[in-house]
Parts: sequence; C-alpha cells; structure tokens
Amino acid sequence: MCRWLAYSGAPILLDGILYKPAHSLIDQSLHAKLGVETTNGDGFGLGWYGTHTITPAVVRDIGPAWSNRNLQEIAGHVRSSLFFAHIRASTGTSVQQTNCHPFRHGRWMWMHNGAIDEFQRVRRELALAVAPDLFLSIEGSTDSELMFYLALTFGLEEDPPGAVARMAGLVERVGHEHGIEFPLQMTVAVTDGTRLWAFRYSSQRASRSLFYSTRVETLRSLHPDLEFLREMSDEARLIVSEPLGNLPGAWNEVPESTYGVVQPEGDRMDAFAPVAA
Repeated sequence: MCRWLAYSGAPILLDGILYKPAHSLIDQSLHAKLGVETTNGDGFGLGWYGTHTITPAVVRDIGPAWSNRNLQEIAGHVRSSLFFAHIRASTGTSVQQTNCHPFRHGRWMWMHNGAIDEFQRVRRELALAVAPDLFLSIEGSTDSELMFYLALTFGLEEDPPGAVARMAGLVERVGHEHGIEFPLQMTVAVTDGTRLWAFRYSSQRASRSLFYSTRVETLRSLHPDLEFLREMSDEARLIVSEPLGNLPGAWNEVPESTYGVVQPEGDRMDAFAPVAA
C-alpha cells in the first residue's frame, strides 16, 4: 500500500511538511509504521496549486522519494496553500510515471491508498463504465486512476461525496458479481483547488489508517516551544496516512466509513457509504 498527505492552509514551503517533521512523508518512504509495507519506494508524486493558474502542477517519478534531489529542490523553493504528496508501494501494476499519484484532470487532483481486490478480474467491466470522453484521458493502468475517472463520470465536479459513493457502489457491485467478498479498500483525497475532501472506507470495514491534524491554535497552546507551529496559519489542516510525529494531541484518527471536507466556510465530517451507481 501507499502513504500520502494533503495540506490546506496559508501558503507554506513544501519542505516544512515533506521533510522537517520527525516522521515526515520522506521518512515514511523508508520507515512506514502503519502501512502494509515498511518501504514505499515504487515512485512518488507531488501536486500543488499556485497563484497564477487554476490547474495544479504535478511532478511524478518512478524512483524512491528518499533519494530524489529534484523533489528536495522543489520542496525547498515552492510555496503553496494546497498540495498533495504521495509515496507509492505498488499492489501489482507497473512501476511507471503514469501510475504514480496524484492524478490530475483539469483543476481536480486525486490520490489513493488501498486497492480494488482482484482488480484484473473486474478491470474491463469497470473501465467500460467510464464516460467515453473521459476514457481517452486515462494514461496508466492502476485501479486508483480508474477510480478517479469513474468518480468524474458519476459527477465529481458537481457532488464529490455523491460521486465517490457511486464509484464505490459500482466497484462493490461488480466485485460481488465476480465472487469477491471484499472488493474495495480505500483512503482517498480529492480537491478542486479550493476544497479538500478525504474518504476512509473499505468493504470489510477495516480500512487503512487515516488521520487529520488538530487545530493549530490548540497545538500552539499545548506546545508553545515548537517553532514550526508558529510558522503555520490558524486555518492550516493536514490529512495524512500516518502521523508525522509523536506530538501529543496533534493527530486524530478519521473514523471508519467517514468522509471529511476542508473548506472556507468551515470543515465538516459525515458518514460515508457506497450507493448504487
């Protein structure tokens, strides 16, 4: 499986999140604690929004994140108010650039940790459900990218929670028709550059780990000596596959079968369940 993080808040240098925490995402690429694999070295990706365009920049590479000098260079010089970072451990599909996350379509970005069980058995049927005009944009061979384009087909741009629920419903229905007991395992992050949604769900109700950060003003009161907290804005939010350190009070587990949204009008969290597509 993979590890990922999503940041939303005032613009910040990317390396402050990617490299500086004690158990940063770069450290997790070698020493993950809560994933299925300890090492996530089958590629990485970084996607961020700037101030001069509505579409995100995306950089992806097949090498491991821990030794990539270009990633370190970008992280030390780019500021962004919303960015995704992902380190990959392949579940069977090829190690190639087009299979690295995050995936982009227009202003939207998507990344995923988990798997569609026995994906090769259900891949054709799921692919045929993608809208023909969207199908031409699929570049890679992963279940994760196909899930993204299914969600786009089912109305992601108008209703992200509903579209992801319909995507999950289709995956489960097709999987069950093929005799697969637990077809879907997912933690997903998706954004349009303004709002950020995160989903934690699995057919077995035993999902991969997912956490969100405590409000920064609360953390400052708990840990007034930590300099990096003074650099973060009050509205800063992090959603991560596993905590970036052992800071007491900093991390909260996303409940099973739940989605949350970080948005200007206020964050919220609701129950999530697949629905018939």
